[in-house]
Amino acid sequence: RLPKKKAKEQRYASGQFFFEYLVVVRPKKTKDGIYEPQIIYQFPKKDGMVRFQKEEEEKTLKALTLFCFPEGVNWAPLTEYSSETFSFVLTDVDGTRKNGYCRRLLPDGKGARLPEAYCIISNLACFGLFSKIFDEVEQRRKFSMAMIYPFMQSLRESAFPAPGHTVNIKSFIPERGTEIISLTRPTDSWLEHVDFRTLFKCLSDEEVLQVFAATVLERRIIFIADELGTLSQVIHAVAVLLYPFIWQHTLISIVPEILIDVVMAPTPYLLGVQKSLADQATDQTELLVVDLSEGRKETFIKCMGDEDTILPHKLKDEIKQALSAKNENSSLEELNRVVPEAFLPFFIKTVGHYSKYIVRNGKDQRGEFKRINFCKAIESKSTRRFVKTFVQTQMFDLFIQEMEQRPASQDGLFDKKIAEYQKRMKEKAKKI
Repeated sequence: RLPKKKAKEQRYASGQFFFEYLVVVRPKKTKDGIYEPQIIYQFPKKDGMVRFQKEEEEKTLKALTLFCFPEGVNWAPLTEYSSETFSFVLTDVDGTRKNGYCRRLLPDGKGARLPEAYCIISNLACFGLFSKIFDEVEQRRKFSMAMIYPFMQSLRESAFPAPGHTVNIKSFIPERGTEIISLTRPTDSWLEHVDFRTLFKCLSDEEVLQVFAATVLERRIIFIADELGTLSQVIHAVAVLLYPFIWQHTLISIVPEILIDVVMAPTPYLLGVQKSLADQATDQTELLVVDLSEGRKETFIKCMGDEDTILPHKLKDEIKQALSAKNENSSLEELNRVVPEAFLPFFIKTVGHYSKYIVRNGKDQRGEFKRINFCKAIESKSTRRFVKTFVQTQMFDLFIQEMEQRPASQDGLFDKKIAEYQKRMKEKAKKI
């Protein structure tokens, strides 16, 4: 057994807070008679900041209002509104990314009223966990805004659990008394920000593969839908299909109306655009535009035309075959098992031999990747052709740079998956 202190360290991530802050945003009527989203509540209030920190904070908070209400000023009081949860990514000047989680809902009351958005900013990517936190916030908001504070305070004082572990938070709520709320992180931390159900509900397996192919080659891709939750869930799911690689370019799961010109950028991007702004997004060339909305006439409004030939044919068929293990009623847990088991072997078979081509002078010295020899080692012509293009992407380049710097003795999760896969293949071969 682990000593108590050591066991506790393993249960929690690196001393991180669950979140940086929570804000509540609501459209407010301006002198011009239009509704502009404004922050009406912030927790915790940040004091003692120097001037440049205050300026950065103000910029972030301004950005939050745009992402919480990306439709801009087109708001009016409502009597009915379905609650929706979505997420987005904020990128700092230095390239660090923060995750924004948002729930929009209509507060309890009578007559026409304006929706509110609850937004949590965190360094941690864990969509499922924050959705559960919003359920608790929503329950408390029904009583009063003041009820949110003690819950968020106790959450902020709790350490973020390590993958596979649970944190219990005590909280009081009128009519129910003091309750223990359990928040558990999935064991596979790279899957905790994703819900594959929306992706496979909106697109067929063949369509998902074409989107995956365009993403792997770092192209410009725009997704279009009515619901904010659909856009954010599909874009985050597509980004996770790239594991162990990380999308390095612009990623805006919901583009606010005021930022719609980002579609004109010549560099790669993954963008989510609401249906009402679709006309402004689809007059570009050399990109893939994916319509996710129900009742659409066609999925790919614009495409480059080669999306179905990018992936080596045999490997593409293998992904399709593996995906056939799911069906439209598959649970989140089933999809979290089936989907990675379909896509991860693709990268194992194409680039899983990378470590043999990182040459080091000493065991823990910085390595040097031998790209030409690495490509030559691939027997299949179609796979070699694909890999020669893939090695030119930024995601592969940064992955290799990290591997060159990492000590040879230190295996990552991808290396473990490669070893597991090779072991399975050997066992299969023995049976034959």
